Amino acid sequence: MTATPPPPSLIATLPGAAYTDPDVFRREQERIFEAMWFCAVRGADLDKPGAFRTVQVGRESVLVTRDRAGGLRAFLNICRHRGARLCLEESGEVRRNLQCPYHAWTYDLDGRLVAAPNLARMPDVDRVAYGLVAVHLREWLGYAWVCLADEAPSFEETVMGAAVERLGDAASLARYRTEELALGRRITYDVKANWKLLVENFMECYHCATIHPELVDVLPEFAEGYAAQYYVGHGAAFGEDVKGFTVDGSEGFGKLPGVAPDQDRRYYAITVKPTVFVNLVPDHVILHRMFPLAEDRTVVECDWLYAPEVVASGADVSTSVELFHRVNLQDFEACERTQPAMASRAYRAGGVLVPSEHHISLFHTWLLDRTGGSGA
Repeated sequence: MTATPPPPSLIATLPGAAYTDPDVFRREQERIFEAMWFCAVRGADLDKPGAFRTVQVGRESVLVTRDRAGGLRAFLNICRHRGARLCLEESGEVRRNLQCPYHAWTYDLDGRLVAAPNLARMPDVDRVAYGLVAVHLREWLGYAWVCLADEAPSFEETVMGAAVERLGDAASLARYRTEELALGRRITYDVKANWKLLVENFMECYHCATIHPELVDVLPEFAEGYAAQYYVGHGAAFGEDVKGFTVDGSEGFGKLPGVAPDQDRRYYAITVKPTVFVNLVPDHVILHRMFPLAEDRTVVECDWLYAPEVVASGADVSTSVELFHRVNLQDFEACERTQPAMASRAYRAGGVLVPSEHHISLFHTWLLDRTGGSGA
C-alpha cells in the first residue's frame, strides 16, 4: 500500500521512534548534549568557595564548584583513581577540598590532586596530570555553561548567536541585565516526555488558545496560533487592559532599568539549542534549563529572576510566578499525554506540521544534521 503524500499545507514530523528509541537518545547524548554548550548551574547558587553542584550532561555527571579565588570550575565528577563518583549529592559545600569517599583521593578546588593515602611514597605521580578532568566553562546571563567536547564550539556563535538571531541584535537582550537579577522563585518539573517534545511545544503557539487561557488573556495575539518568537525582533504585545505579566493581568513590578521603551509591555521568547528557553518581560526574566535524563524523561528547572531590590524587599512575586507556572504545567501535561503515542503504530511514520508550525522542521533538520541519523 502506497502512502498518500501530504498536501503542501502539511509537513511531516520526525517518526515516532525518534522519541522512544534508546539508541536515538544515546546518539543525542553523544553528539548534542556532550558536544555543545549546556546551561548547567546558576552562578549565584554557588555563592562561596567550596559550594558545588552536580548536573547530568548527556551520559556524564559534571561537578561545578567555586574555587578559592572566586572563579567557577567544572570537572567530570569522577575520581581519577578507580572511577568512583566524587560527589554523590546534587548540591553541597566542602570546606577546603573535594575528597573521594572510596579511597580518600583528595583534590583542590582547582582540580589538582593534593592528597591520597601513601601518596608521599609515590613521588613519580604527577598531581596535575592525575587531577580531575576539567570541562570547558563560560558564564553568560548569570549561568555557568559547560561543554564536554575536547574542542568547544564557538560560544559566541552557537549560544549568544541565538539571541541575535531572535532579537536582531545582542544589545536587545543585554538591556535586561539578566546576570544582575536575583532569583525570586525556582520550580523543578520532572516531565515524563522526550526532550524534543518540550522544544517543539515551546516553538509553536498553535496550541495556545486551546490549553493556555491565562497566557492568551495577557497576550491576545497568541490566540492567533503563530509563534511570535519566530519573527525576528517581534515581541507579543500585552492586551490593552493588562497591566503586567501576571496570572490575572494585574500590575507587576517596575520595568527593569535597562529595558527600552519599545520593549515595554511586550513578551519575547528565545530558544537556545539544545535545552534552554529564555522568556523576557519588562519586569522579570524566566529561564528554563532542561536536563534530558532518558528517552522518556526530562527534568526542567525554571527560574524567575527579578530586580535585586524586589527580591530583597520580600515582595510577593506569586502572581507573576503563577502565570508561567500554569503555562509550564499545561505544556508538560500535553507533552506527557503525547509521549505514549510516540510508540503507537499510528505514529510510526510520524505526524504533520500545519503552516504555523512549519518552522519546527528547521529544528528537525538541525537535529538530524547533528546526529547523522534519519530520526529513528
